[in-house]
Amino acid sequence: MPRHSRRLAGVAAIGALALSLLTSGPATAAPGPVPLDQLTVTTTQLVPFGLQRPVAIAGVPDGRLLIVEKQGTVRAYDPGTGLAADPVLDVRDRMDISGNERGLLGILPAPDFARTNRLYIAYTGLPDGTLTLSRIRLGDPASEQVLLTQPHAEFSNHNGGQLAFGADGYLYWSLGDGGDAGDPFASGQRLDTLLGKIVRIDVNRACAGKPYCVPRDNPFVGVAGARPEIWVYGLRNPWRFSFDRADGSLWIGDVGQGTQEEIDHIRRNQGGTNFGWSCREGTLLFNADRCAPNATYTDPVFTYQTSFEGCAVVGGMVYRGQEFAALAGGTYIGSDYCSSSAWAIRANRDGTHTSARIGEFPTQVTSFGTDRHGELYLVNDLPGQLFKVGFARVTS
Repeated sequence: MPRHSRRLAGVAAIGALALSLLTSGPATAAPGPVPLDQLTVTTTQLVPFGLQRPVAIAGVPDGRLLIVEKQGTVRAYDPGTGLAADPVLDVRDRMDISGNERGLLGILPAPDFARTNRLYIAYTGLPDGTLTLSRIRLGDPASEQVLLTQPHAEFSNHNGGQLAFGADGYLYWSLGDGGDAGDPFASGQRLDTLLGKIVRIDVNRACAGKPYCVPRDNPFVGVAGARPEIWVYGLRNPWRFSFDRADGSLWIGDVGQGTQEEIDHIRRNQGGTNFGWSCREGTLLFNADRCAPNATYTDPVFTYQTSFEGCAVVGGMVYRGQEFAALAGGTYIGSDYCSSSAWAIRANRDGTHTSARIGEFPTQVTSFGTDRHGELYLVNDLPGQLFKVGFARVTS
């Protein structure tokens, strides 16, 4: 500035759809054979200017890319006609955009988007920055239905805002720790707040007067004093997470305090994972008073030094497209807002991870996204540009 029992029919249908995306088409591509030290990243500029602080990308079935502008608008990019002049959604009237990090932060097409035009959006709402998850129809601001909120009034930073459907058909949403430095509310390790968490909810049913249900296998269901929506915790500002379409595993980019930026990676169904903040920052001790004697903290799979190699990690995605599958299939790609480094990580069969810097992206990357074919794109902040990401083999 991220074990199921019975299912009702709606959840089963969406779970099946998500799983089909994980197991068919480009998602079956095996990890690319090119070693990371022989791989380099490329970018093709698609929109040279005109986007206003873009922060998220989502592909939809008709081939367009929906691009979130932080002020509260969504723009559409069509590969054939370019960037549409007018927004396809404008919800500026409900955005709190005070501070650098507030605004419209996330977008997610519903699995039935082609039929319903429904989206999920995450933003900081008026009047005091409340973290808000809503369902809305593209082009129809009046259709908004607020699903879940979390107060966030004291500080303007660390809002999270990523949205994704897992292979289980449930919706996942990331929330930052509440802002300022040092986690002043101790939110990361507290289970009575959604701050510093990724939550997991069933948005296809309503339960107990709420417009969503909590899956019965969420790790803190029935735990006294804990919010049952929590899936994983111990996060500072998870600025972009994603699921690997091939295996359903979860990758998280979590912005560091001042020492380490981190990428986390856990297998599918590892609910309840504690990533350590604010006992730890990355792999390092941060505040011993926040550490519980019997707690288990999960280490990141990749870290780099804040202020020397960047300033804020931008979590990315595992490449599962077809165009560059032979080079980069199965490779996780992320970046940093300040250094623009192109970080590449591969998960090995023995549980270890291999990483490398494979080039540099355009300045001030804010987010990655994919089109309907799984091809990778990025947007950057103040330049307001859109790029397609590609790969090449290094030749000596």
